[in-house]
Amino acid sequence: MTGERNDGNDNVLIVHWHDLGRYLGVYGHPDVVSPRLDQLAAEGILFTRAHATAPLCSPSRGSLFTGRYPQTNGLVGLAHHGWEYRAGVRTLPQLLGEQGWYSALFGMQHETSYPARLGFDEFDVSNSYCEYVVEKVREWLQDCAPDLSGQPFLLTAGFFETHRPYPHERYEPVDSAGVDIPDYLPDTPEVRQDLADFYGAITTADAAVGRILDTMAETGLDASTWVVFLTDHGPAFPRAKSTLYDAGTGIAMIVRPPTSRKVAPRVYDELFSGVDLLPTLLDLLGVGIPADVDGLSHAHALITSYSDGEPVRDHVYTTKTYHDSFDPIRAIRTKEFSYIENYVPRPLLDLPWDIAESPSGMAVASFVRSPRPQRELYDLRADPTETTNLLTGDAAAKIDAVAADLAVRLHDWRQRTGDVIPSEFAGTRIAERYTETYLRIRRTAPSSRSAIAADRGIEEEAAPANQ
Repeated sequence: MTGERNDGNDNVLIVHWHDLGRYLGVYGHPDVVSPRLDQLAAEGILFTRAHATAPLCSPSRGSLFTGRYPQTNGLVGLAHHGWEYRAGVRTLPQLLGEQGWYSALFGMQHETSYPARLGFDEFDVSNSYCEYVVEKVREWLQDCAPDLSGQPFLLTAGFFETHRPYPHERYEPVDSAGVDIPDYLPDTPEVRQDLADFYGAITTADAAVGRILDTMAETGLDASTWVVFLTDHGPAFPRAKSTLYDAGTGIAMIVRPPTSRKVAPRVYDELFSGVDLLPTLLDLLGVGIPADVDGLSHAHALITSYSDGEPVRDHVYTTKTYHDSFDPIRAIRTKEFSYIENYVPRPLLDLPWDIAESPSGMAVASFVRSPRPQRELYDLRADPTETTNLLTGDAAAKIDAVAADLAVRLHDWRQRTGDVIPSEFAGTRIAERYTETYLRIRRTAPSSRSAIAADRGIEEEAAPANQ
């Protein structure tokens, strides 16, 4: 069965975290302790150039689970600020449910304040801390999966980890002296400890994933289940989350085929967009891809162990409109260049509040207040951390042809997808209006810190089967 697609009976397990970026040992971070996910990568397919469509939670997740860009599915801002899918947008559990898959969700979802709309047959979103989610998933795999009598399933496990904060009573930090500081952060004791705390959360969540994988093996379900691990966007540090740099949109992604298929482990070094997850999974499962899906299937490229033509993608698009405030940015990225357009005047880094209040955010506060350029271009071969904007100074004229080509492609994509950016006045008022309406309806203040659903203005109760 090597290299074949599904015969109609494969299951899917999706495990997703918050705010991880690519901070795993297998991505070249020897200071991060993540043995279980490193092993999963050794057994499956490691994606090295996967990118979220957006550097914030709801829009990025919306693309993962609908195969559509934020501007086409409507989820352009945070769900707990009032944003929702447009009417008629179908999600992965709905599409698979129509083809006979049973679906269950435990823990985090961040696409809607009304999870019953997502199409899962059952769900429990009351708590997203990894230990709670793991026990629910293990119990379901051991007790409920056998009752499906061969009906394939989609099981989704969403962890609150590795979102801020990283309290020591929950996560044991690593030794801050052994932390490697990324180029975009200053090397101070406070930043070192902040990263050490983050790494502690990673190790805790990694062990939790390991318990799920152990249960898959113990039940024998690993033989018939595609395991997908991924995160929504970059880590909650300055110049990462909430930006369109690689550190903001680059995501960890691992796919392990059913062990019975004996697909050889490999590294997938091609560009992959968040909108590609849904069509790729549908294709692997033998399910037709709806015409309104924006993403592309990589199924054939993943299950063949050789390169037999052009890559599925030679570029990806990324977007940001609303986070804690109105901050519209668009970008196109190839393997060689990253081109970014900033549409309203903003400081160099417009930090979301969870980063601004962090030790790392405070460490850079005095350095990020200068004006942001309208356009940015980075040569990823010579400058992979995107520190030198080629559209400033003497280099601009020499590279302008590259920027012009990418600008046209970005413009054409925005036209095709109906991407309308309001004026700064309107955009700011829209953001305020959505949040005010949300607060009035929910009678609570939105918070992005708690993993408890009720604290995020999200339905707490578990839905009965066949919701």
